[in-house]
Amino acid sequence: MSVEKRAFKRTIYQVRDEDAALDIVQDSMIKLAEHYGDKPIGELPMLFQRILSNATLDWFRRQKVRNAVFSNMSAFESVDSEAEFDVLEALAAGVEPIESAEDTTRRTQILREIELQIQELPARQREAFLMRYWEEMDVAETAAAMGCSQGSVKTHCSRAIQALAKGLRAKGITP
Repeated sequence: MSVEKRAFKRTIYQVRDEDAALDIVQDSMIKLAEHYGDKPIGELPMLFQRILSNATLDWFRRQKVRNAVFSNMSAFESVDSEAEFDVLEALAAGVEPIESAEDTTRRTQILREIELQIQELPARQREAFLMRYWEEMDVAETAAAMGCSQGSVKTHCSRAIQALAKGLRAKGITP
């Protein structure tokens, strides 16, 4: 799979919006070309991954601000609004039901706990885990990027998975 497709797939997984994911990946590639074109070719994949990660975080920050602004503005709407929301019309139009606040909170807490557990991993385990399972790089690509043997990558990933499973179980999170 090409770098662009992997980056796009990763970004869709994160932001859950194809258009936003495409924009993020394209902006990251442009930034890489503009600012790092003079770097050795071997450094470009890792630079691109860092740029992509930062661009994705920036997108989330912008979304958070935008959502806060619009949710605060909705408080100014009139209670006597002429256009009332009709659940049946929304369902007939194919609008998917909105996730409950409890489900959203629980999902957010679980994702945050997973992120914290990943951050707690030793650096090499974290690096191998993210490349293999987040970036979907194969063992050989990961080994080349990390500058180690394929066996080391497998060992780091296995230990990372065991540590994550143990840490999440300790927090009461089970599959």
